Parts: sequence; structure tokens; C-alpha cells
Amino acid sequence: MSLSQNLVSLFLESAPWLLLGFFIGGLMKALIPMDWMKRQLGGHRRINTVKAALIGAPLPLCSCGVVPAALGLRRAGASKSSTVSFLVATPETGADSIFLSYALLGPFMAIIRPIAAICSAISAGLLVRREEVTEQHHSSAEPVSCCAAKAQKEQKQSLPERVKDGLAYSFTSMLADIAVWLIVGIAIAALIKTFVPMQWLAEWGGGVEAMLIMAIIGVPMYICASASTPIAAGFLVSGISPGAVLVFMLAGPATNIGTLGIIRKELGTQSLIAYLVGVLGMAFLFGILTNWMVDQWWPLGLEAQHSVMHHEFSWLDKFWGVLLLSLIVFAKGKEWFSSRAQIKATH
Repeated sequence: MSLSQNLVSLFLESAPWLLLGFFIGGLMKALIPMDWMKRQLGGHRRINTVKAALIGAPLPLCSCGVVPAALGLRRAGASKSSTVSFLVATPETGADSIFLSYALLGPFMAIIRPIAAICSAISAGLLVRREEVTEQHHSSAEPVSCCAAKAQKEQKQSLPERVKDGLAYSFTSMLADIAVWLIVGIAIAALIKTFVPMQWLAEWGGGVEAMLIMAIIGVPMYICASASTPIAAGFLVSGISPGAVLVFMLAGPATNIGTLGIIRKELGTQSLIAYLVGVLGMAFLFGILTNWMVDQWWPLGLEAQHSVMHHEFSWLDKFWGVLLLSLIVFAKGKEWFSSRAQIKATH
């Protein structure tokens, strides 16, 4: 297949699952109050670290959106360990990425990915807890972006109003946050499928070496869970092992350069080291476990990878694709006009 055919195929395959994920994410944002979340994450108990991972995992925030939200939690009283656990779990998985994983990677990867993400978050949080000082640090600095301010804004609204606002956020601000990287991810996956020889990647596909390469690729990237999924699908169909692909999907969203710099600044160097050890150590552990499980139950793990690039699309598939593309254009356009209006207001 040509590059354009692979690009369109991946986009159409992803569209309905992304739309469903954004819809569920909007409902979750409407139904889970931020002030309640903050109350659950204060203090230094281990259970709070676990709760932070469980609360963060399904939330509709990507790599760029989770940082101000996590800092907002930290400055509202959350411990370092809870902040780190939330910071890892939230971008590594989410409603949209789980559905997309099912579509592009199969049911096995859709199940093992959130489990690995939660375990990775808890591991990193508990390691940071060991380095945590007795006295909690409080900061009066403002959040780094409007996203945190919006997340902290308290409004007394009826349920229908909250649902409306949650869906509006999910399909505008949230979609605008990840749109570029989502398209980049799909494009990279199409490039891999079109131009990278399967045999060359397959040479690295089996062992720890492949996982190390995936970690090296993933760590510096600034990419969200959803955008990493089509790239991972491209790696998988090109011969990289499922375990190495999982390492990429865990390391990429949680360890980008921007997030690492903010962790060092806000939480300290020791916390940054503990963060990396927890995320990468658990990623490699689950990578090895995934390869072993796929060897035992091969069809369960890899049945979907071959259908990703070989699928006849109906008019309904094309409708979802056009709808998603239209929403992306609308969301990015709204973001652009809003930024222009703010620039004019300051002059």
C-alpha cells in the first residue's frame, strides 16, 4: 500500500474509537469533581499513592494537560508521591487510548496496557515517597497554564450543564491539546509501514535490546497515549515484539523532556531519579511479561495487528473519519482565535 493509503487507513481505523474515548472522557470530567480529587491525594500514606494512580488512569488528560493539573494538585496539598503517581498514570493511559489500543493492537494489549500503566504509576510514586521530606511543601505560584485554572474552578451547575461542559471541553480543549501529536503519530505509523523494511525491525524484535531501543525512542518524545498508539501499531506490524511496543507506549507519554524538567524543578533531583527508575523499571518488567504471555497465547495478543492496514471501510467508517477531522479543525481553529484574541487584549 502507498503512504497515502496507509495514512487514510490508520486514521479511519482510529476515528470511531477516539470519538468514543473523548465522549467517555467528557462524561468523566463532568462527573468527577476536582476538589474531591484533591482531598483524596493529600498526606503521605501509601494508599494515597495508589488512589492517585487509580484516579489519574482514566482521566481525559494527555501529556501536555496533565502537568498543570498535577501541579495544581501538588499546590493544593497533594504529596510528592501522589503527584508523581497521578503524573505517570494519567498520560500513560485513558479512555481514548484504551479504545484505540483495542482497535489497533488487539484486546490483549488493550487490557495489559492500563494494568501496566497503573502499576508503573504506583511504583514510581512509592519510590518518590521514600525520598519525600516530612514537611509538605506549599507553593503559592500560579498554575503554568489556563488548563489548571479551569480544572480548579468551582461551579455549581446541574448535572446536564456539567455534562454539556464536560463534553465541550473534551471535544475542544482536550482534542486541540492532542490533535497535532495524534496526526503526527498516525503519520509516523504510516511512514513506518510504508518505508521501513519489516525484516530490519524484526531483527530487534525479540529481546531486551528491542525494549531498550523503544525506551530510547520513547523517553525524549513529547507524545500522548493516544498519539503513541498508532506509532506502536506501526512498530508491531513491522516485527517489533509486543513487549517492546508496550515499553514505548509507557515510556513515551510519561517521560518526555518537558515533564522531566518540571519534575526536577518542582519535586527535586532525587524525585526525578526515583520517577525514571519506577517508570522504566516497571515498563521493562511488563515488557518481559507481555512477551511471555503472547508466546503462550499468540492469537489473543496479535490478531488485530494484521487488520490494521488491510480493511475495507464502509460509509459509516468514513463518516466517523470526516467527523473527527472536522472536530479537529474546529478545535484547533477555536484555539487559534482564542490565542489571537488574548494577544490583542494585552496590547
